[in-house]
Amino acid sequence: MIKPQKLKKGDKVAIVSLSSGILGDSKCAHQLEIGIGRLLEMGLKPVIMHNALSGNFKHEIDPGLRAEDLKHAFYDSSIKAIICAIGGDDTYKVVLELAKDFDFMDKVIRHPKIFVGFSDTTNNHIFFYKLGLVTYYGVNFLSDLAELDRHMLPYTYESYRRFFTNKKKTEIKSSPIWYDERTDYSDDATGTPRISHEETRGYEVLYGKGKVTGKLLGGCLESLYDGYTGSRYPNQKLFYEAYEIMPTIDDWKDKIMFIETSEETPAPELFKTYLDELESRGILGVIKAIIVGKPMNETHYEAYKEILIDLGNRLNLPILYNMNFGHATPRTILPYGLDATINFDLKTFTIDEAMFSEVKK
Repeated sequence: MIKPQKLKKGDKVAIVSLSSGILGDSKCAHQLEIGIGRLLEMGLKPVIMHNALSGNFKHEIDPGLRAEDLKHAFYDSSIKAIICAIGGDDTYKVVLELAKDFDFMDKVIRHPKIFVGFSDTTNNHIFFYKLGLVTYYGVNFLSDLAELDRHMLPYTYESYRRFFTNKKKTEIKSSPIWYDERTDYSDDATGTPRISHEETRGYEVLYGKGKVTGKLLGGCLESLYDGYTGSRYPNQKLFYEAYEIMPTIDDWKDKIMFIETSEETPAPELFKTYLDELESRGILGVIKAIIVGKPMNETHYEAYKEILIDLGNRLNLPILYNMNFGHATPRTILPYGLDATINFDLKTFTIDEAMFSEVKK
């Protein structure tokens, strides 16, 4: 896997809207201002790509414009990182535009740069993974940089700071606090804190013992399911099979799978359906372990837990639950394709290699 370089003060970072165009809506103007301010405070230079603020209507009409933004961000050698505005539900349309462009795919490999986002951005991550580029699941512009409180959530802020460092090994610890999702994102809510809770569970071992090491691969569970089945957009499956986008059994072999659920908080029956699909494809039979993100607002927490415990016992599959990545806040970053270790006895999770390249370009 090819790693990008870490960030340094003065670097330019691009903001792209690859699915939802909500960042360009007037109701988000205050969040745009806050997020830009946070990047500037970190010493970074934000570059809003041409179509990132076009709004939802234009995004729905022409996904090619979204793809052009991503291409231009990669073509611009002065841009060192790309941050997704938010997720959405039709990012696959952007992937299809990119998969047809061999020059772009060559550019990605020859000039790697940080790419970060979560949720339906899973589609982009999987595409880049197939190209051999290390990308980073977790944190985006609206959900994290534009947090309406007076400051970013501390745990998430530390996750952003990791882009400026390059430790040989990084332990990802459980956050001591978790937060309810906001119900009001209007300008009136600016400066107000989220409802917070003490984390009393920490990481939960649902099955397994000792240490398990493997490379990381995964994403939003619904996005993975949609990619394999085309359940949301039937033509997605056809295109993905034609371009061989989704990970094969060989791709999944000996991996640590990471999965989490979206803000739609799928009912336990759906959660089980998603996992059953992965099992029926043989994927759960070849991976080494699963790490699972905390559900947003802890919705269906215990029901999901029971399903996962049954899964672990049936398949002899180690599972670590309630980790801080994905839709629940706060969140960390997980690098695709890099080595990680779960210590089930100590309930710890560690990235076992440097997350960025040491080669100067």
